[in-house]
Amino acid sequence: MKIYTRKGDDGTTGLLYGGRVGKDSPAMTACGDVDEAQAALGLARATAERGSELDDLVVGLQRDLWVLMAEVATAPDRRDRLVAGQTLVTADMVERLEPLIDDLTTRFEAPTEFVLPGQTPTAAGLDLARTVVRRAERSAIAVARPGSHVVPYLNRLSDLLWTMARWQEGRALPARSEGAAQALPSRSEGAAQALPSRPDPQE
Repeated sequence: MKIYTRKGDDGTTGLLYGGRVGKDSPAMTACGDVDEAQAALGLARATAERGSELDDLVVGLQRDLWVLMAEVATAPDRRDRLVAGQTLVTADMVERLEPLIDDLTTRFEAPTEFVLPGQTPTAAGLDLARTVVRRAERSAIAVARPGSHVVPYLNRLSDLLWTMARWQEGRALPARSEGAAQALPSRSEGAAQALPSRPDPQE
């Protein structure tokens, strides 16, 4: 089988279950962002020991993203062909992430301010994946159908990835040094109204 088909030379690409759209369409933009997030997760997983808790967790998330991409890459008039959990994101997939977040947050001391990524290669990879997931979430808003769980899943996934990064680094590096602390307003001076308490800049 040849890798190239030449069908996309006109700037279009095929959708799951048929139909073609421009490669610059909102759906393909969202799929591309999710694909990139999955690849970033692969970079993080490459630093983990095979068969470890982290390895297994990331593999599961990468497989979830295949399901999510399938849903996004399906034309609205063919969504009746989607299969829950296989090509359609479900509420259970979203809810399944929450206990993982709750469990991991018990394993490290939560930062009280923004942190700098890069304490360990694994944590840095997870933070990179988190930022790409946030972009994918923004892209998906334009294409998610009413009742879809795509956006909630990506929103929860970014929370999980932030938590996983902090878990893996153990001790976070604050964004502010002691010398810079005086130059920035403290939360008691109103910074809490401008900055979220959690170091991930979205909710």
